[in-house]
Amino acid sequence: MTIDADDDFRSQLQDSPRASLHSDFQGREFCKYEALGNDYIVIDPHYFVFEPTPEAVSLICDRNRGVGSDGILWGPLQDFPDAPNAPHAPSPHNEDNENKENKENNIPCLCIFNPDGSEAEKSGNGLRIFSLYLAEHGYVKPEAFSIRTRGGVVRAGIDSFDPPLIWVDMGEPSFSAKAAGLRTDKEEFIRSVLPLPSTLPAAVEANFVSMGNPHCVVFVDEPSESLARSLGPVIEHNVLFPNRTNVQFAKVLDSRTLRIQIWERGAGYTLASGTSACAAAAVARKLGLIEPSRKVSVIMPGGTLTLDLSKPSITLIGPARNVFNGLFSESTKRLLASMEVLADLGPVETEKA
Repeated sequence: MTIDADDDFRSQLQDSPRASLHSDFQGREFCKYEALGNDYIVIDPHYFVFEPTPEAVSLICDRNRGVGSDGILWGPLQDFPDAPNAPHAPSPHNEDNENKENKENNIPCLCIFNPDGSEAEKSGNGLRIFSLYLAEHGYVKPEAFSIRTRGGVVRAGIDSFDPPLIWVDMGEPSFSAKAAGLRTDKEEFIRSVLPLPSTLPAAVEANFVSMGNPHCVVFVDEPSESLARSLGPVIEHNVLFPNRTNVQFAKVLDSRTLRIQIWERGAGYTLASGTSACAAAAVARKLGLIEPSRKVSVIMPGGTLTLDLSKPSITLIGPARNVFNGLFSESTKRLLASMEVLADLGPVETEKA
């Protein structure tokens, strides 16, 4: 993998008064953000150049030995690095032509890493965080812009900086079992029996949907943390899902409100997840459990997200904020250097056009 911070991004920086206000961003190597308690570390290759191997990502995300987070947002990048084990969401389009066009349009690219070092296709909370980061640093005009992820291109924008409120068009949900590579002959895995190990209840009724990343939604009488922690990892690793899956335990409170508990693939029990909220709402809409053309609220332990279901594509609206910014200690850098993930180059200076 080539470790590089491409000069093309310098030419697309916008004259942003927001960027000039954030003097605390200067001289740092990472930024810590949170969205409804789902925390991510943003590592911008213009400020800290490293190779995000699974070992390096796990060290940085470790809450006892590293900075601690639910994952790393690595970008903006000019293009996706070579990563043969990285997930790719199914696309009905010509992916090579689409990637070439996106690169030519200078759409910033984001890689999302789970704390176990695996790579995720999409993250709703991560995208709101990264959108705020791009706008605060003057990379984009805040009203509306695009971001490339492994799960496709998304549109996003900043409704407000104070307090921060960000919208992200998460795309249209897909219920195709074949496109997702599920190990089943069913066209869709909806209201279908998912067998469990003999030590657990015989089976659950499960619903699969992709929001650019895989989700298994299970409707229950009462979602709870203990249920998510006990059944979540079992369902995540079920043989039905070749790339594992995120899991939501959901309850419809009324025609415009859901409550969910989340087990996130590669991260474990999670306070909030944007794609999980979209997945639960998408399945509920498909099953006729909620109003199909209205805004709905999805309540999670970390807070509530608003989803606009008025179109086939789902738009989520919610907060994010910068918590702190920092430098890696010399001892942490020595550990990263021992993993051979640090470049010889120092931080890349970035200037607004």
